[in-house]
Amino acid sequence: MSDAARPGSPRPATPGAPAHADPAPAVHPLVYRLVVAVMNLPVLLSGMHLEIHGAEHIPPPGTPLVVASNHVSALDPFLVARALPPGRYIQFMAKQELFLPVIGAIIRAGGSFPVDRQSNDVQAVRTALRILAGAGTVGIFPEGTRAGGELHGGVALIAAKGRAPILPVGLSRSGRRWIIRFGPPISPRGGIKAVTQALGEVLQELAQPPRS
Repeated sequence: MSDAARPGSPRPATPGAPAHADPAPAVHPLVYRLVVAVMNLPVLLSGMHLEIHGAEHIPPPGTPLVVASNHVSALDPFLVARALPPGRYIQFMAKQELFLPVIGAIIRAGGSFPVDRQSNDVQAVRTALRILAGAGTVGIFPEGTRAGGELHGGVALIAAKGRAPILPVGLSRSGRRWIIRFGPPISPRGGIKAVTQALGEVLQELAQPPRS
């Protein structure tokens, strides 16, 4: 959902998209906030706490944004969502295997959408672009899996086509802390390969706990 929109609100058309294109997936704010709160309970109940750095780098709500993070645990999407300021709802591109009965409906109500990681999922890219066209926030884990690995160029491609900056996010754990580090937004201009390389270098740095 656009950061300012609500279910059923009209959205501007994606540049170059046909007039009859499907609407971008909507976020139900109550479901979104409830899911984020519940999924952050394991962190709180275990005696850990969130430590957020670089929040000043987050663009204000109402502007298109691609959030790209390293991937270390199943809690990552909810930790990133918790760290964002009120009004900026992040809609993750999530692996299609998660969209099972019941849980899939909850994921969709939170605004996230499926992607087939085994192919070039054009539909998922189009969905991401529709979200950005509505001044929304798309969340992507460019490593693809929690095992890490080489970054995919999809983040740079979507950001370039959606004319949105990329906000890099590094996740790490240190002692009783979950650390979330935001870096300055990266311009999508400069070519897919160059932007992907720059993003990889920044994420590698942000994924390291800050020095005490």
